[in-house]
Amino acid sequence: MAQEIYLIDDGNELKSKLERIFKQDPDYKFKKAKTTQIDTVLKNIPSLIIINEDGVKEECINICNQIRANEDNGITPIIVISSVKDKSHRIEILQACVEHYIKSPIDEEYLYHTVKNIIRLLDVNRGVSPLTGLPGNIQIQAEMKKRLLNKEHFAILYVDLDNFKAYNDIYGFLNGDEIIKFTARCILNHVAEVSAEDNFVGHIGGDDFVAIIPKTECEDICQDIILEFDKGVQKYFNEEDLKRGYLEVPNRKCVLEQFPLTTISIGVVIVEEGRFHNVLEIGEVAAQVKHLAKTTPGSTYVIDRRKNEEICPL
Repeated sequence: MAQEIYLIDDGNELKSKLERIFKQDPDYKFKKAKTTQIDTVLKNIPSLIIINEDGVKEECINICNQIRANEDNGITPIIVISSVKDKSHRIEILQACVEHYIKSPIDEEYLYHTVKNIIRLLDVNRGVSPLTGLPGNIQIQAEMKKRLLNKEHFAILYVDLDNFKAYNDIYGFLNGDEIIKFTARCILNHVAEVSAEDNFVGHIGGDDFVAIIPKTECEDICQDIILEFDKGVQKYFNEEDLKRGYLEVPNRKCVLEQFPLTTISIGVVIVEEGRFHNVLEIGEVAAQVKHLAKTTPGSTYVIDRRKNEEICPL
């Protein structure tokens, strides 16, 4: 996943230096902004902000306070690079919730590993799923909000499994975890095939996933995910259940109930400028389309098409 790093700097030297240092790390994208463009920087919710104190006219403390006052960037780490060696100044900068104060002239190797380690810790702190390694709810919400603020056009896939509880009851949670990891791979495999570098896959928790992709690609991706899932999921069942075509699970009264084999449902919300004002509104529509997908037997997907007021399954 691309790491978008913003440099608050009126000059170009630092950006050129960082691009050279990270030339072997194509996922690290460096963008430069002047102090007058900080609102734009914050709207994009970057992975990291680097302030070149020597390269800006604005007081560095004011810039730091402005960043920290923005609730969406509360966990966005900040590095300040400065030639000021006075200890009291360094302490004042750090007290403004800055993660690192690096003295210039810059030790390039030190800067490289500092940036890499901060990004690694940020991934952990944002709630990366220990099971799938995918970003969790905090990052999912941030990604959606960033795209809304920037008035982007995109599609959100809400993915979950059908009759998964019945599978866990029969095969156990460890085998259930294997199906969840398999599901994550199915989604990643086909989202990665799309050329857009800012595609996103997140793990809400349990058997629930989210993918953010270009709206023009959503139908093909849904079909490909379903094809791979339906073919690959069979290996997680024994021959008896596959031959029978359903699971038998005893209820609380010890009466056997029949459940279909695990399938996958995908609800798709197309987001275009002006339709949604916040993430909650997207979630409400997503719940409707996912419900429609889950009421259809077998693996299926439903796309919410913005041109129609009604939600129609394909």
